[in-house]
Amino acid sequence: MSGLLEGIPDAVALRCLAHVPLHHHPNLELVSRSWRSAIRSDELFKVRSEEKSSESLLCVCAFDPENTWQVYSPSCNRWLTLPLLPSRIRQLAHFGAVTAAGKLFVLGGGSDAVDPLTGDHDGTFATDEVWCYDFVKRRWTQRASMLVPRSMFACCVLDGKIVVAGGFTTCRKSISGAEMYDPESDVWASIPDLHRTHNSACSGLVVKGKVHVLHKGLSSVQVLESVKVGWAVKEYGWPQGPMAVVEDVPYVMSHGVVYKQEEDDTWKMVASASEFKPRIGMAMTSLSDEVLLVGGVIGPDRDNWDIKPLSDVDVLSVGSDRPVWRKVAPMTKCRGTVLGCTQLTI
Repeated sequence: MSGLLEGIPDAVALRCLAHVPLHHHPNLELVSRSWRSAIRSDELFKVRSEEKSSESLLCVCAFDPENTWQVYSPSCNRWLTLPLLPSRIRQLAHFGAVTAAGKLFVLGGGSDAVDPLTGDHDGTFATDEVWCYDFVKRRWTQRASMLVPRSMFACCVLDGKIVVAGGFTTCRKSISGAEMYDPESDVWASIPDLHRTHNSACSGLVVKGKVHVLHKGLSSVQVLESVKVGWAVKEYGWPQGPMAVVEDVPYVMSHGVVYKQEEDDTWKMVASASEFKPRIGMAMTSLSDEVLLVGGVIGPDRDNWDIKPLSDVDVLSVGSDRPVWRKVAPMTKCRGTVLGCTQLTI
């Protein structure tokens, strides 16, 4: 890059560009070739970090349209659409989605897709493929495959590395195996197996520097003490429902109420969520110091058999003294059951 701003050294100009929000980058690229080169450079994103101008964004994939991801920026209350995920699997679902090293990773999963013309089942229940979206280069690339194909598994990031555990492999067989991925070296390695496997989907979250694996419908939680020591089974008695972690504190939505875990491991009511009871298939996640409910559907009931896919995003500011719900910009393309949802800082 050279001559970004006349009369100003490029190093200074780059620090000016570092303060421009991500959603303006496509327009900045149209200025000149040198601007396009700067906007798509690793150096710019390093400077963004140095200038503390990095943004916290939300990445979401929903049932409709298939294999499409959108990114939400709270600073401008706008959504961007990423290029289509180039997986060969139609309507990829049941995958793991996390962000690491400033990139979005989509791991494993499968599909129950049926050809609408012939009725043939051409789905793949579990795959080992891993896709990575680079926000600097703005493209998807395929990374090293997982050691085991899996879907409906726990997936989270611990100390910059991606941990996957449990779930189901091909032929819908539940597994206890776990593995860890290093995004820098693009290498997978086995880690100790879970103590237990269950015939139900599981999810993962990191609390106080430890991976927690939760199985749907079970009160026990499996905790990764360390890669060397392995997993421990804890009977925490956590409430059942979707969970999110805000500033290292777990929040759960159960029976129309949002609860927060206190220091003594009890659960305190934070806010009512009764208005969201009819909403199923939504994601509960966090962004900065807020809890978000994203997408989902209004399912059929005794009065109405229609299914209404939603693109709504509702936000609860749990960091305030009196948390209240508010709506922000709905997704512009994605709608319906949320298949993947993760926070990104870049």
